Amino acid sequence: MPGDVDVNKIVRGSVKAPIETPYALLDLAVAQRNIERAQAHLQSKGLAVRPHIKTHKLGRLASAQMEAGAVGITCQKIGEVEALLDAGAAVTDVFLSYPAVGPAKLERLRRLARRIRLSTVADDIAVVRGLSSAFAAEPDRLAVLVECDTGACRCGVQSPDSARDLALGIANSPGLSFGGLMTYPAAGQAARATEFLATAKAFIEETGLSVPVVSSGGTPDLWNAASGGTITEYRPGTYVYNDRSLVSRGVATEQDCALRVIATVVSRPTPRRAIIDAGSKVLTSDLLGMDGHGTVVGHPGIKIDQLSEEHGRLVSEGTMSLCIGDEVEIIPNHACVVSNMLDELCVRMPDGAYETWPITARGRVS
Repeated sequence: MPGDVDVNKIVRGSVKAPIETPYALLDLAVAQRNIERAQAHLQSKGLAVRPHIKTHKLGRLASAQMEAGAVGITCQKIGEVEALLDAGAAVTDVFLSYPAVGPAKLERLRRLARRIRLSTVADDIAVVRGLSSAFAAEPDRLAVLVECDTGACRCGVQSPDSARDLALGIANSPGLSFGGLMTYPAAGQAARATEFLATAKAFIEETGLSVPVVSSGGTPDLWNAASGGTITEYRPGTYVYNDRSLVSRGVATEQDCALRVIATVVSRPTPRRAIIDAGSKVLTSDLLGMDGHGTVVGHPGIKIDQLSEEHGRLVSEGTMSLCIGDEVEIIPNHACVVSNMLDELCVRMPDGAYETWPITARGRVS
């Protein structure tokens, strides 16, 4: 199990040394199993797989996802792509699922497109104009997908006819090609998303344009994903680690959670309260609609009811068995954010050895 750690076997580079809490522990065998299981499931539904690396931000896991059969990866920010490529990740095809706005980002995007096969997204003609100005003189066109708001209420065009109009705008812009449609649906709203995308696709095809890709995503609906004759590609992210939010939805079990946070009890002010050395700067403050800030593995009666920056408060209705110096293992509410909080991971390898990996794209948020 992820928490069965012999700290004397953890290797930092070539030097053996104990690792101090708080830290994140990755069970690589569990992550690999999650990758292979999702890949097989989505392929069986006729869907190409393009995992979102925002969850792990690791070059090695991006490479593992490609080796498992992914057609490419998804990144949210340009800095993530740059970090993965600079680290030598085996990635040659990237979809940047976030609008690139402003001269500095457009220049970085143009440089990236010279290194790999790159596509991106737009939901407004102003974004399209910026992309066109950056790529008009480039030898290869940049594929741009229209982002559709199918219920998540973030970015995205608001109607299928707006998707058609923007697709035509992309197709008629120098340096660009229309790459298809994409959405990030609200959890549980996959059917609504598919209906929107199917209508938009039909509207676009009526103009004579083809729609090469129709891309959806989201781990909450991963196991119900299907083409339905419309969706061609799926972008899961959190599935590689899973977390408490997905366990609460019934999408994963605790045994599927590859990432745990290890913390130490540093104070026991009362029999029913203890303090650990992991606060919001490790566990994050995300609740995602749940009560508490993580699952304390093996202690069902204990709740992490409050976080400050460096303190996590554990409470129970009865006397706790925990003592100062005890370590606890926590399944975080939201694994993706934990990856961006820490510089490195302790990794339990499939052979039982431990390694320390730098988190390749940690902090790359621009």
